[in-house]
Amino acid sequence: MKTYYVYILASKRNGTLYIGVTNDLTKRIYEHKNGLVEGFTKKYSVNNLVYYEKTEDINSAIQREKRLKKWNRAWKIELIEKFNHDWKDLYYELI
Repeated sequence: MKTYYVYILASKRNGTLYIGVTNDLTKRIYEHKNGLVEGFTKKYSVNNLVYYEKTEDINSAIQREKRLKKWNRAWKIELIEKFNHDWKDLYYELI
């Protein structure tokens, strides 16, 4: 069974946030970190993995991503800090 991830990237603590979904979290964050993904994250240097969750259902992952994107900023920061109080870059725990 495949695993899907909803993730949040930050430029720095309390910085610019980006929410995405993928089926290969390590590869996708590597792409963000190395500027291989054109667009928002490259333009604003948003490449620190500060939050992620996983599911085996792609539809649930996409629905969760859409829901999180609609949250206000304070709720997103609260979610990150419950999961990752110090805003550590979690990418290095994946590799």
